[in-house]
Amino acid sequence: MTNLFDYLKWRGDLTFSQDPVNSVDALIFSTLTYLNYRGSLETDFYTPVLLYDAAADFFSQPIDEKRLRDKNDLRLLREAAATARFGHTAICMYRTQFVPEQETQFAAMAFLLDDGSAFLGFRGTDYSLVGWKEDFNMSFQQVVPSQILAVDYVRDAAAELPRPLRLGGHSKGGNLAVFAAARTSPMIRERILEVYNNDGPGFTGYLMGDPGYLAMVPKIRTFVPQSSVIGMLLEHEEPYTVIRSKSVGLMQHDPYSWEVLGNHFIPVQEITQSSQFLDTAIKTWFAERTNQERSELVDVMFGLLGSGGVDRALDIFQLKNIRKYIKTISSDEHLRRILSTEFQSFLEAVKKTRAGFEESRPALTAGSEEGTDQIPEET
Repeated sequence: MTNLFDYLKWRGDLTFSQDPVNSVDALIFSTLTYLNYRGSLETDFYTPVLLYDAAADFFSQPIDEKRLRDKNDLRLLREAAATARFGHTAICMYRTQFVPEQETQFAAMAFLLDDGSAFLGFRGTDYSLVGWKEDFNMSFQQVVPSQILAVDYVRDAAAELPRPLRLGGHSKGGNLAVFAAARTSPMIRERILEVYNNDGPGFTGYLMGDPGYLAMVPKIRTFVPQSSVIGMLLEHEEPYTVIRSKSVGLMQHDPYSWEVLGNHFIPVQEITQSSQFLDTAIKTWFAERTNQERSELVDVMFGLLGSGGVDRALDIFQLKNIRKYIKTISSDEHLRRILSTEFQSFLEAVKKTRAGFEESRPALTAGSEEGTDQIPEET
């Protein structure tokens, strides 16, 4: 099964002036934004640096693995920088902002392609609890801080870079790319060639009728794996392409699991039944919760997860922290009531969804093999 690394070996000798930007390139740029760059990129906002040199700066210093999202990101940087296609691409306008007090996790960077265009890449969610909470805040806030920062970034990049623009990101980064394109000025929107949303969540309903968003819909390229969860959250107006992943379930969100054929992803007919089921259940549950209820649930949940100084999402699964959470829930009646109420509400949404899926089972089971796995058993 071929993936991003195979693509680099096959296509890496061709520059962008020789072979145009495609969806696989866009995912590579989007994934490269996850790394915390060093050297002149940190200190000089405007002077372009070749990716080859940025990689050399990065690997010349000790790597703090706690700052890494995925070890494959290191491999991607190393192998992309060694190609003519990406290594000779210049980077500038590297901007990061991490403000726990404002529940903000944001980063973006501009890739200057030799075809005369620029790709503005937005970082998705990292492993900080702050980043995760900002994502959950999208379920009840019309606008979160990172979305505002993304709009500001596109405005600044458009002023500095007199080029045609492409925007893109993976996960939350895809959401930021779409939001920024929708909310930027009409003059900048005219310069945007494409927007790549790689399994990024949607928006609350208010954006669906926004004139800027509707104007951008024809330029948005949304990709979701066949068992997508993250990319199906909230609302989308733009069509999406379902693609094959070698992983299962939630792990299909991993961009390194997406299968590539030539210069494109391998498409499948539809998302799986389990993905359709979970998406419908979550939307049913959300529809029955007020914004205040969603906000209260997110606050108490992340207050619990972050107790005792935990600030990384992966640390919540440590046995000592799980024990701490159980003890806190047992002793806090208010917390226990909220979690119990919301859990029961979600189970009711699951039951309603199951009933609806059972009625339409013949229609759902018609289709490709990839899209016809089993509806989850009743909880």
